Amino acid sequence: MPAPQRIDAHLLDQLSRAARQRPRLRLNHNLHEDYRESCQRLLNAVEPGTYVCPHRHLDPPRPECFVLLRGSLAVLLFADSGDITEIIPLTASGPCWGVDIPPGAWHSLVSLAPNTVFFETKPGPYLPLADKDFAPWAPAEESAEASKYLEFLTLQIHGRGDHA
Repeated sequence: MPAPQRIDAHLLDQLSRAARQRPRLRLNHNLHEDYRESCQRLLNAVEPGTYVCPHRHLDPPRPECFVLLRGSLAVLLFADSGDITEIIPLTASGPCWGVDIPPGAWHSLVSLAPNTVFFETKPGPYLPLADKDFAPWAPAEESAEASKYLEFLTLQIHGRGDHA
């Protein structure tokens, strides 16, 4: 039997330091041992400036749950058209610490503070080729337009700006 994994300040600090060194400014730490497990459990360290392309989990439909452990981020939900339908701020001081995203819902997140880490869980197994359906109306993560779209999303979170 594997040993319990502690989720403590030391682990969160390590993840945040490592995320800052990555080009994408994020890093996940799997708590599950195998991608084939029926329950995927992981920690995600996300730094300001990381762009998470809006996506959904549709084939098969899977819910996804985020619980903030440290820092601040906003979860954005979108209509099929790409319009933002809801912005859910999560902060370590509350009042909202998590969100359960229904299967098939378009979503993304924006890190709003350094050292932000959240716990994520979703049904497995992890299927790399079918895990995410990326939004056709949003720029790809490695594209030249990604930083402008991230800036647009950040302005929406702060309650100003119109999509040009």
